[in-house]
Amino acid sequence: QVQLMESGGGSVQAGGSLRLSCVATEDLYADYCMGWFRQTPLKDREGVATIESDGNTYYADSVKGRFTISLDNTKKILYLQMDRLTPEDTSTYYCAAGLGGGWAHLGLTTGNGFTSWGRGTQVSVSS
Repeated sequence: QVQLMESGGGSVQAGGSLRLSCVATEDLYADYCMGWFRQTPLKDREGVATIESDGNTYYADSVKGRFTISLDNTKKILYLQMDRLTPEDTSTYYCAAGLGGGWAHLGLTTGNGFTSWGRGTQVSVSS
């Protein structure tokens, strides 16, 4: 099972930007989905963005137009570019991966199908 490690979290002021990275410990299979999720102690886990191996991307309405998910050419590093951050984006962000394709859209809302999870990186946005 692939292992994932996030980095890039930190503290920023509202309106600022951060880029999260997620490194996989092994080559991912050609047919996979990857995604970013976030969770705070007071809220349920929320899907932020997911990406299919064919490049199709899906976003939560709350981040659409501000966040961008991408995968590098080696397909071993997943990114989440976060712009125009707001205090509501404060959370622990988790990277996830799952085999198979065609379910990233549904996976964004349910988290189902993602079998590998990172330990998370903290993002704090102050007003």
